[in-house]
Amino acid sequence: MTSLLLAQSFTPSTTAVAGNVFLTAVVGLLPLVVFFVLMGVFKVATHWCSIISLVLSLGIAVFAFKMPVGMALLSGTQGAAMGFMPIIYIIIAAVWLYNLTEKSGRSSDLKAVFNTIGRGDQRAQALIVAWCFCGLLEGLAGFGAPVAITCAMLVTLGVPKIKAAVVTVVGNAINVGFGAMAIPTTTAGKLGGAEPVVVAGDMGHLTWIFCLFIPLLLLFILDGGRGVRQLWPLALVAGLAAGAGHFFTPSISYELTAVVASLLGFAACYVFLLFWGPTTPAECATEADEADKPTGSRIGLALLPYVLVVVIIAITKLAKPVAAFFSSTDVKIPWPGIYGNLLTADGSPSTAANYNLQILSNPGTWIFVTGIIVAIVYGTNSSNGRFQTSVGEMFAVLPRTIYSLRMAILTIASVMALAFVMNFSGQTTSIGAALATTGAAFAFLSPILGWIGTAVAGSATSAGALFANLQSTAAAGAGLDPSILLAANTIGGGLGKIVSPQNLAIAATAVDSKGSDAEILKKAAPYSIGLLLVLCTLVFVASQGWLGAYMPH
Repeated sequence: MTSLLLAQSFTPSTTAVAGNVFLTAVVGLLPLVVFFVLMGVFKVATHWCSIISLVLSLGIAVFAFKMPVGMALLSGTQGAAMGFMPIIYIIIAAVWLYNLTEKSGRSSDLKAVFNTIGRGDQRAQALIVAWCFCGLLEGLAGFGAPVAITCAMLVTLGVPKIKAAVVTVVGNAINVGFGAMAIPTTTAGKLGGAEPVVVAGDMGHLTWIFCLFIPLLLLFILDGGRGVRQLWPLALVAGLAAGAGHFFTPSISYELTAVVASLLGFAACYVFLLFWGPTTPAECATEADEADKPTGSRIGLALLPYVLVVVIIAITKLAKPVAAFFSSTDVKIPWPGIYGNLLTADGSPSTAANYNLQILSNPGTWIFVTGIIVAIVYGTNSSNGRFQTSVGEMFAVLPRTIYSLRMAILTIASVMALAFVMNFSGQTTSIGAALATTGAAFAFLSPILGWIGTAVAGSATSAGALFANLQSTAAAGAGLDPSILLAANTIGGGLGKIVSPQNLAIAATAVDSKGSDAEILKKAAPYSIGLLLVLCTLVFVASQGWLGAYMPH
């Protein structure tokens, strides 16, 4: 018994159950199936879904995959630590920033600004925010910050909470692979033995197609067929502009693909709306209070939190000396009991057992800095008595924000613990290994690996770390181009994030709708699965060489 609890060396096996890769994959998939069935069918609270699935995953890790008990438990603690820093840290900062605009009353001026930009149509405003602003934040920050900030911003604009959550997670998906300065793309390329710029080029030649119709899907989510009929020209402009960014930017600087695409989309929408206005039904119309029209200074203060957070994060990411310095302060912690004992197939220690504590390179830190600046500015400037508050009241919002997020914190910590137990024990990779046995048909199934990896871990970067080598190996065995499959893995990861429990918890928390994860999942999952099938088809066609010189290599 003692030997089971003590750390021992462990190498995950994809044939741990009865020596059969398919049976092993079925058993490995059980925790994820149980999670979604409990949440989607039985409407169990999300934190209980994650805790029950975590316990099941621990049992499977120990008894089916023969992972030492101590290592299984410690895997969960590393996942929980990852949940707290950076993810929960970012969420607290983002929700606090949003709550500052609400507490100060400045949200009314923010609505007036977007009312002007969107020609008084809430759907147009929501499209610009969910497609362009969210994409910009994804390209710069990633790690949950774009979803948290965008969801909160849409609620401020008057979008119903569940719609705000769904339109955000769907609108964000296609930029995830290029998120946080394209870290998922870089990871997949390096671990898969391909040049990241080549993988990014393949991605751009596929993602621009999605850019053409995802804005239409967002309009459908917001207002059904009527929204599509009345605003399709705006959606087409937004999609074409962003698509151009996705297509051309990877060959210039692939790290900036999501940033450039989103800025192009925003600029195109702004210019287009100067000359074109949608037909707006009364229930979708937003009106500014003409008796209290905000002045220039009030408009600047209303936009301050969101402009400032973009500028500060852009400096920390785009200024390479600054970014390099901040990254150099990261603290790599070999996780006790795991590092050196968790081995890869070749017998070397797994680098995944290193926990990277990010402070200055963490977007959450700079969102907090933004919040501090905003709290001081709002607390000392009442705009001639219009917004009466104090610095003390602004900072008092922070502990109340943390308390309101207590169940979301439990959910995210347990979901990340589940992800790490599944990953370290081999449950996740066993699913990929089973799919990789399908030969040439694997080209169609390839994106599903990235989808599953991100659905489990909540991170397209983690999905790349898990499956990049598997994708390349399977491609070589089937005579396929590995770069295309690595691109498929990364794009599929973005689509999987739509249904990731971690992402659902972030969205539900940001719109202040506790326990709505299941409803968000129910409404968002069809879009995730539909987009995945489109991607599978495109990747299969591209991998067979049927697109000829269209693919960039």
